[in-house]
This record gives sequence, structure tokens and C-alpha cells, in this order.
Amino acid sequence: MTELSFQLYSARNYPDLDDFLAKLAALGYTQVEGYGGLYADAPALAEKFKRNGLSMPTGHFGLAQLQDTDTALKTAETLGVKRLYCPHIGPEGRSADESKWVELAETLAGLGETFTREGYGFGWHNHDFEFVPTTSGRTPMEIILETAPALEWEADVAWIARGKADPVQWFDRYGDRITAVHVKDIAPAGEATDEDGWADVGFGVLNWDQLINEVTSRTKAQYFVAEHDKPSDAERFARRSIATAKNWK
Repeated sequence: MTELSFQLYSARNYPDLDDFLAKLAALGYTQVEGYGGLYADAPALAEKFKRNGLSMPTGHFGLAQLQDTDTALKTAETLGVKRLYCPHIGPEGRSADESKWVELAETLAGLGETFTREGYGFGWHNHDFEFVPTTSGRTPMEIILETAPALEWEADVAWIARGKADPVQWFDRYGDRITAVHVKDIAPAGEATDEDGWADVGFGVLNWDQLINEVTSRTKAQYFVAEHDKPSDAERFARRSIATAKNWK
């Protein structure tokens, strides 16, 4: 079985984090991925993980958090993070031409030098907008990866598909840069509208039984993180997704 981690953003609306972490452990999860809203009291969070037998090898850190590098480094050290991924850029940081994407990539490259010097992996996590060509014809994803050649990539496979791109083609082009993937599924058209059209892993239109083989054979991914951006029932998502993963060889 490919060991499945769990992106805690998927449970951001669950009323009791302690209770949810215990449920994850009972389901068989041993790893989680954090996000910026959890890090205010990193020592207390680390204790919660320890109490439930969980580790947090990867974490999402917003750009502003990363630019406060001393705090980000301390947070990563406290939580046992091995790789930090910048998860998003708002509309104000995007442009139809290449300009803001180049600026972002140069910023990420500079931050990456700091974090890799301290022994951490550092990369970018995509959504769908990185696959819309700029006015030059190059996509933002190409601009980011080519302008910052040392940057790692946490490939969110379902967002690639929503960006009308072929994930496997991107694995073939940049697989040596992909150090983690988001394992996410898309509901059939018109379904799960209350969940923004996402699905539990193995219950949507993406063939994850095949995709996981493509990921492991074509990329350097070490972490496989289950995520659902808006589950109506986070426990259901966690339970059904790890059951799917237990069938993978």
C-alpha cells in the first residue's frame, strides 16, 4: 500500500481537532499535512500529533508566512516538517502576461535557497490557474518551474485535471521535480455541487488505481496526501479515501 497522508485543511470545519486526529489514527493514518491556520501554537500542535502517533512531514505555508523565515523555520523544526510547500497565490499576485508569474517564481527561488540551506525541501503546490496560458503562450506552471529550477513541486492531480491538462504529460515533463502529490478526486459533472464538485478518493471520475502507478513510476513523489477542498463530512472522506488506498499495491 502507498502510505496515505491527510491534508488537515480538509477537516478545517471539524469542531474538535483532537477528536479528529484520534479518528485519523484509528483509520490507519500515520501522517498528516498541515496548513498555515494551524501553526499559531506549534508546540501544542506537535503534542497533539505525538499523542495520536502522527507525524507531519509536509506542510503548507502561505507566502507571507514563508517570508517570515525565522518563524517558519522554527515552526517546521517544532512540527518535524521535512518539506514546506507554498500552496496558493491570490488574484492580486497573478497576471495575464508573464510578469507577475516571473516575479513570484523569483521570490520562491530566493526563499528556496534559505529553506534548502537549512536542510528542508521547498516547493510549490498548484491549483488550476497555473495551466491557463499567459499571453506569451507559456503557462504559469512552466514559468514557475523554469524560472526557479531548484523548486520542488507538490502536484495536485485533480487541480491539474480541472485546469484541462493531462497530469501524466506533466509527470513526464517534470517528474523529477515532483516530491509530493495531492491525491484528490473529482465528482461526475453536476454531482456533489455542495462540495464544489470534489469527491472522496476512488469515488470520482479520476482513475486513481491507475494514476497512483503513474505517479510512482514517473515522479519522485515521496508523499501522497489525501485532500478534499470542501467535504460535507470530513470523517467520511478520510475513511473512504484510505480504504481506496489500501487496495493499491
